[in-house]
Amino acid sequence: MQDSPKAQLAPGEFFRGSTAESEEVREFLKERVALFAKVIFVLCTGFYFVGNAILCSFHGWSIPLWFEPVDLYHLAACVVLGILWVFAARLRTSALVLRWVDLVCIVAACVLYAVASWELAMPGAEYSAVLGVATTLLAHSTLVPYPASQTVWTGILAYAPTIVISYFILNEPYSASDVKPPGVATAFIAVWSSVVIILSTVISRIIFGLRRQVREARRLGQYTIEDRLGSGGMGVVYKARHALLRRPTAIKMMRCDLAGERNISRFEREVQLTSVLTHPNTVAIYDYGRTPDGLFYYAMEYLDGITLDELVEKDGPQPPGRVIHLLDQVCGSLAEAHGVGMIHRDIKAANVILVERGWVHDMVKVVDFGLVKEIVNVSGVTQSAVTTLAGTPHYLPPEAIRAPDSVDPRSDLYAVGVLGYFLLTGKHLFEAKSFVEICGHHLHTAPVPPSARLERSVPRDLEGLILMCLEKDPARRPRDAAALRRALAACEDAQAWSDQDAREWWKAFRARPKGAKPTSREGTSASPPTVESFGKTSDVRSS
Repeated sequence: MQDSPKAQLAPGEFFRGSTAESEEVREFLKERVALFAKVIFVLCTGFYFVGNAILCSFHGWSIPLWFEPVDLYHLAACVVLGILWVFAARLRTSALVLRWVDLVCIVAACVLYAVASWELAMPGAEYSAVLGVATTLLAHSTLVPYPASQTVWTGILAYAPTIVISYFILNEPYSASDVKPPGVATAFIAVWSSVVIILSTVISRIIFGLRRQVREARRLGQYTIEDRLGSGGMGVVYKARHALLRRPTAIKMMRCDLAGERNISRFEREVQLTSVLTHPNTVAIYDYGRTPDGLFYYAMEYLDGITLDELVEKDGPQPPGRVIHLLDQVCGSLAEAHGVGMIHRDIKAANVILVERGWVHDMVKVVDFGLVKEIVNVSGVTQSAVTTLAGTPHYLPPEAIRAPDSVDPRSDLYAVGVLGYFLLTGKHLFEAKSFVEICGHHLHTAPVPPSARLERSVPRDLEGLILMCLEKDPARRPRDAAALRRALAACEDAQAWSDQDAREWWKAFRARPKGAKPTSREGTSASPPTVESFGKTSDVRSS
């Protein structure tokens, strides 16, 4: 799936007129026409300099002779191709207009090739035009997504002037056409021109067939893969689009290198558990299934926003009111999960996405329940006896390190405390160079209060609540996510971050230059690695 998603568009979409035109069709066509024009422009210009340099080396021609009529026509062809390159790369126009400009420029360049060959005034000059047009057509059929019929007409219009001018060249005194009548020689040129047209048409048809096959391969049920967003411990996330609803969707597909009964079971359990959660701050699951190769995937809502990792990276420490606002929503998602007997086990800044939904600004979405632990099923029977160390090192609670099978909802609250500390200070709770060192800090080191880390005052109630979540003993943390929400609501700055503040922040964020905007993704970020990344296996066994 390395090919550009735009390359998978149906060939006919380029020729149905403006009603069938889409933004991605237009952008892809612009990209390919610009590439074609750039390649032929460079070749044509290079041939001008190299060809004249060779002639100068043999005949000692002076610089003014570089601008003989034949050279001027050659340069004119270069200018036409350069105009096409700039037009396709720089100007914003419809795909229909671009197609016509492309066709006119190709024909104009080929006419100039033919006139230049006439001005060359030497035996065999006609074949220089034949070769020039052949190079242009073959490059065009390879690079630009035109169907076979369009390629045929482009070839005919490009070669017609060459065949006509070749006839006049063959009637010139310097021509070697006395061997055979000019009409017969012209017929041979027409045959070779037809061969080039047929070959370019076959190339176009084959490439379009391959593109169509790839396009079909990128379909997962009613979803068509458009772009890769990122990857996590278990899967790769793609942006996709539903065939009928036309809404953007995120598709999480299990990584091929992790295919195996145990991993498939774990991945399938992730979607089954997540799909029962309906809280507005939890990512919504739409559908799931298997690829023709048997790989499991599921479709979820596409989140066009930023992770909290990216938020801190771009904007630094967040104001206390906003920290409370964000943590409250995370706790809302966890409260529902805990209420139905699930522990997330991988709460971290990279797994919390900040989005806008309708008129709601600063809406949190908790994602990636891939490490979720199901405490009890509906019958009250234990379903998971976890014996692996799982999570992200910077967010691991002490009990998850000592005895991974002893984690409970309060373990998620420790991670919420680490998240709050990170949002408030812009720094991780503990800084270390190795996984073992980080774990040692979680087990034995008392956290430095955020106010001391920032060297400025922090609301005492919020600081105390975060430090309470970071207690080594789970019994000294808040009882559950609902209790933590109530405590957050009671903080003095609980209402300090208003909807107007959020609206203004998002307005400024959307106005940032495109290159400065973080990439939207589902559960992926340049965040601290998960435990899985510290070893060759997907789980690190506890001692």
